[in-house]
Amino acid sequence: MISERKVGKTWIRLCKGDITCYDGDAIVNAATEKLVMDAGVAGAIKEKGGESIEHEALGRLPIEVGEAIVTSAGNLTVDYVIHAVVVRRDGHTGEAEIRTATQNSLYRCDELSIERVAFPALGTGLGGYPVDKCARAMLEEVVLYLEEERDTSLKEIAFYLFGEETWITFSKVLETIKIVDVPE
Repeated sequence: MISERKVGKTWIRLCKGDITCYDGDAIVNAATEKLVMDAGVAGAIKEKGGESIEHEALGRLPIEVGEAIVTSAGNLTVDYVIHAVVVRRDGHTGEAEIRTATQNSLYRCDELSIERVAFPALGTGLGGYPVDKCARAMLEEVVLYLEEERDTSLKEIAFYLFGEETWITFSKVLETIKIVDVPE
């Protein structure tokens, strides 16, 4: 199984563990339309980073599904939290929402000249989206973004995955994705 691939100057890395321990520039939160951080990845970010992250996010309402907003990171070791809204008010998500939120999160990274960002498996917890479909959608969007955005500031896009099975699934999908040779 592979755990990393390179697209141009950017590494895509698969990691097992707690996203709140990431030592890069930003982490992505799998957010709901309400931006309340009470469970899952959002709950872990709030618990470790502090309530100020949620308060700042709530001040940005309303926000559409698929959008991504940036807040400070409170007590976390990163500088920013990117809140990728993937879960609708009805508690569900889909491929289109995951793809759009992934892409918008990457745009926010380049707007802030972020070099290293970590994503969770968006929408697979509260949103109930299948891990294999999530992996395909997110990894395809990341590769497409890197192939098109030649001037990206991103040097590392990490996926922090909870559990062995999720990591294996993402690894298998990453192996199958065709990557165009992009000059560095």
